[in-house]
Amino acid sequence: MLYFARWKTTLIWMAVFISAVIAIPNLFSEKQLEAFPDWMPKGQVTLGLDLQGGSHLLLRLERNGIIEDRLQTTRDDIRRLLRAEQLGYTGLAAAGQSVQVRIRNADDVEQAKQALNELLQPVDAGLLGGGAIREITLEEPQTGLLRLSLTDEGIDYRVTSAVAQSIEVIRKRVDELGTTEPAIQRQGSDRILVQVPGLDDPQRLKELLGQTAKLTFRMVDITMPVEEAMNGRPPATSEVLPGVEGGDAPFYLIQRSVLVSGENLVDAQAGFSQQTNEPIVTFRFDTKGAQRFGAATQANVGLPFAIVLDDQVISAPRINEPILGGSGQISGNFTVQEANDLAILLRAGALPAELTIIEERTVGPSLGADSIAAGKIAGIIGGILVIGFMILAYGMLGVVANIALVANVTMLMAILTLFGATLTLPGIAGIVLTVGMAVDSNVLIYERIREEARAGRNLIQAIEAGFARAFTTILDANITTLIAAAILFFVGTGPVKGFAVTLTIGIITTVFSAFTLTRWMMAFWFKRKRPKTLPDGLLGKLPREFNLKFMKFRNWAFLSSAAAAIASVALFVVVDMNYGIDFKGGSIIEVKSQDGPADLGDIRARMSELNLGDVQVQEFGSPEEVLIRVQAQDGSETAEQNVVTVVRAELGDEYEFRRVEVVGPTVSAELARDGTLAVAGALFAILIYIWLRFEWQFAIGAVVATFHDVVLTIGIFVISGVEFNLSSVAAVLTIVGYSLNDTVVVYDRVRENLRRYKKRPLESLLDLSVNQMLSRTILTSVTTLLALMALYLFGGEVIQSFTFAMIFGVLIGTYSSTFIAAPILILFNLRPEDFRKGLDEKKEKRDETEGTMPIHFDT
Repeated sequence: MLYFARWKTTLIWMAVFISAVIAIPNLFSEKQLEAFPDWMPKGQVTLGLDLQGGSHLLLRLERNGIIEDRLQTTRDDIRRLLRAEQLGYTGLAAAGQSVQVRIRNADDVEQAKQALNELLQPVDAGLLGGGAIREITLEEPQTGLLRLSLTDEGIDYRVTSAVAQSIEVIRKRVDELGTTEPAIQRQGSDRILVQVPGLDDPQRLKELLGQTAKLTFRMVDITMPVEEAMNGRPPATSEVLPGVEGGDAPFYLIQRSVLVSGENLVDAQAGFSQQTNEPIVTFRFDTKGAQRFGAATQANVGLPFAIVLDDQVISAPRINEPILGGSGQISGNFTVQEANDLAILLRAGALPAELTIIEERTVGPSLGADSIAAGKIAGIIGGILVIGFMILAYGMLGVVANIALVANVTMLMAILTLFGATLTLPGIAGIVLTVGMAVDSNVLIYERIREEARAGRNLIQAIEAGFARAFTTILDANITTLIAAAILFFVGTGPVKGFAVTLTIGIITTVFSAFTLTRWMMAFWFKRKRPKTLPDGLLGKLPREFNLKFMKFRNWAFLSSAAAAIASVALFVVVDMNYGIDFKGGSIIEVKSQDGPADLGDIRARMSELNLGDVQVQEFGSPEEVLIRVQAQDGSETAEQNVVTVVRAELGDEYEFRRVEVVGPTVSAELARDGTLAVAGALFAILIYIWLRFEWQFAIGAVVATFHDVVLTIGIFVISGVEFNLSSVAAVLTIVGYSLNDTVVVYDRVRENLRRYKKRPLESLLDLSVNQMLSRTILTSVTTLLALMALYLFGGEVIQSFTFAMIFGVLIGTYSSTFIAAPILILFNLRPEDFRKGLDEKKEKRDETEGTMPIHFDT
C-alpha cells in the first residue's frame, strides 16, 4: 500500500542522506579532503590493484625444500648422537623421506637405538596442530640397519609452521619498502597471497621475496684445493659453493658446520666503506651470537672464513685478529640498492623454506590511473545514456526512476566504502550492470502499473497493484542473479571477486531503492499532483500492447538454436579457442614506448632471439602501447618468472612496463577447473531455486535456455577470436544471471496467467504472457546495452573481452527467454490443469480488490 508513516519516511531519507555523506569523499582527492570539517567522514573506497597499480603475487612454499632440510638436520643429528656414544657406523644416507645408517657392531644396535631415541620424541604442535605430533619413526628392516622416516603429519606440521613464519618474514620485508596497507595472508595449506598496492618497483618486491636470505658464517676448508674437490670427492664435512659474480673466486670449498647464523643478528644497515667508499652492509649480533663469533674468530686467526647467503659465498675474508665487538661488515661489489636490499633481508630474517611465485599480476601506476580515468568516462557516459533514455521513455516517471538510480549507486558506493570492500575494474563493470538491473526493476513496476491501468483500474489502484505484483517478479529475478554472484565470489580471485562483491551489493540496493524510495516518490507525487493518468515520455506514442504469435515459430526457433549450439560445440572441439594465460599458463606483458610509436617488428625480432617459444606481439589501444604474450614455458613455475626477467632486461631501457601477468601451470589448471565448476554450480543452484519457486518444467526450461546462452557465448568467443580469460568466466556467469532474470520475468507472468485464465490453451497463454512482457524486455535490453556499449567503447582494452561477452549475452538472453524458455514448456508437456489445482481463492479475491486504500503520509 502507498502509505508511509512518518518514521518510515524519516528512515528512508536518512539512509539516503547518510549514504551520500559516506560516499561523497570518493569524489575528492586526499589533499582536498583535508579541508573537510572534522565531523565529516573522510574514508574512501579501496581501489584494487588494477586501478591504483601494484603487485599481486601468489607464493607457494616448496614442500620438498622442507623435507630436504629435515633430512639434512636428521642426518646431522644421527652423526652427532652416534659419535657422542662412540658407536661405529657406516652408510649414513638419505633416500626419499628416510635416513638410514648401519651400525658396524651388532652388539651396539640397542645402545644406538637408545641414543637415537631423542629424535623420536613427539613435539607439541600447539596452536598449529593442537596436540603432540611424532615427526620421526624408527624401524630396523635388517639386523644392524636402522631407518628413521619422516612422518606425513610431521611434514605437514613443519609446512604449516613454515608458512606462518614466512608470513611474518614477508610482512617485515614488505613493510621496509614503505608501502601502505599491504595484504599478506595464507591461502590454502602451503600458499601465501601478497598484494601490495601502489608499488612503484614490482621487480624489487619479487627479488626481495624470492630470496630465502639464510645467512651463515662458516670456515673455508683449506685441506684440499677447490678444483680437486670439484673434480673428485670433497670431504664429507665440506661442500663446494659458488661465489658471487665479480667476486674473488668462482667457487669455494666451505665447511658444513655453521659458526654463527643470521638468527643471531639484531641489526643490519647499508653504508659505505671508509677505505674504498664502496657500498657495504654493517651488522650487529646479539649477546649469544657475539660470543660465538668472537670465540670462532679467536680460534681461527689467520684462516679464511666465508659469509654465505643462500648457499652463495658473498665474501671470504681472512681473520687477521679476533673480532670481539659483536659487529662487522659485509662487502661484495654491491650497488647501493643491492646493499639496501641485503640489509632489509637480514633485518627481516630468513625464510624457513624457498617460496616460488606461481602467479603474478602486476599493474604499473600509470596504467592504474588510465584505468580509473577510463572507468569514470565509461560510467559517466553510460549514466547519461541511461538517464536520458529513461526520461525519453517515461517522462516524469523517468525522473523518479533516475533519482532512485542515483540514490542506488550512492548507497552502493557508501557500502563499499563503509566495509572496506575493494573496487576493481570489473567492479566498475558491476556498477554499470547494477544500473541496468535498477532500471529493469523500475521498468517492471512502471509497465505493470500501465497494464493495470489499461485493465480498467483507477490510477491509485493501478499503482498499488503494479508495485505489489512486480515485487515477486523482481525478487525472483534478482535472487537468480544473486546466486550467480555468490558462486562467482567463492570461486573467483582478485578483480573477479571484486566484481562479484559489487554486483551483490548492487542487487541489495536495487531491491531497496525500487520498493522503498521509488514507491515513496510515487506516493509523494500522487499526493501533490492528484493525476488521473500516468505521465508519459516521447516513447509513449509507440505501441505498448503486442499480439505477436511467438509460439508459431517455436519449431523454427528450436531447430535454429539447436543448429547454432551444435555448431558452437563443434567449433569449440575443432578450433582452438583463444585462451588467456589464466587457463593455459604463460605470461602477458603490457609495455608503453617512452619515445613515440612502438616498433612492433623490432620487438618481435628481439623477442625471437630470447628463445621463449611462441611470442605474440600486438598493438594494444594506442600506437605507443604493446601487448606481448609468451607461451607457457616447459619446466617449473620458476621458468615462467625467468620470462619476465629476460624481457625486462631486453626492453626495460626503451619501454615502460605497465602490466605483467604470469600464471604457472599449477594455477592455470586450477583456474580452468574452478571456472567450469562455477558455471555448473550456478546452473544447478538456480535449477533448484526455480524448481522450488515454480514447477519442474519451469526449472528445466530455464536451465536449458541458460545452457543454450552459455554454449552460444562460448561459440562467439571461438568465432571472434576474443581472448577467453578469467574475466570472461565472470561474464559468462553474469550472462547466466541476466538470462535467468529475463526468463524468470516471463515465467512469473506465465504462472500468473495460468491462475487467471483457466480455460485458455497453453500455446495461446504463452503468447499472451510473452507479449505482455515484451515492452519491458525491449526497454530493459536497450538500457542495459547502452550502459555496456559505453563500457565497451570507453572502458579500456583490459575489460573489452568481459563487456564483449556481456553485450552478446544480453542479446542472446533476450532471444532465449522469448523463443526457448517459453515454448519449451509446451515441449515438456506442462499441463495447466495440474498447475491450477489448489488455487488460493482468497488470494484471487484479494487481487480483485487490492489497491483501494487511499494514499497519505503522517504529518
